[in-house]
Amino acid sequence: MSSKLMGLLSICRKAGKMVMGFEPSKEAILCGTACSVITASDISPKTEKEIRFFADKKNIPVVESDCTMEDFYNGIGKKVGLIALCDEGFSKKAIEISTENI
Repeated sequence: MSSKLMGLLSICRKAGKMVMGFEPSKEAILCGTACSVITASDISPKTEKEIRFFADKKNIPVVESDCTMEDFYNGIGKKVGLIALCDEGFSKKAIEISTENI
């Protein structure tokens, strides 16, 4: 689990720039408020395929983090498989953190 990513996501949640879960994230993508989507490493392949379908339509990056759903629960208080970030700055930093561990 990336403590940097969890710290960023915690700040993002407090700022109200985060949407958690499949349906709310899908809505944020379709409405154009989502800047990126961060997925848990243990998300179901079906859910990942579906969210990528919607994100690809709107050219929104989907990044798989090394965090599990349990890590998301411990870090932000909700057990979810994906998170849509609705702020460009938070989004860029989260993608940077998620890809530096690869």
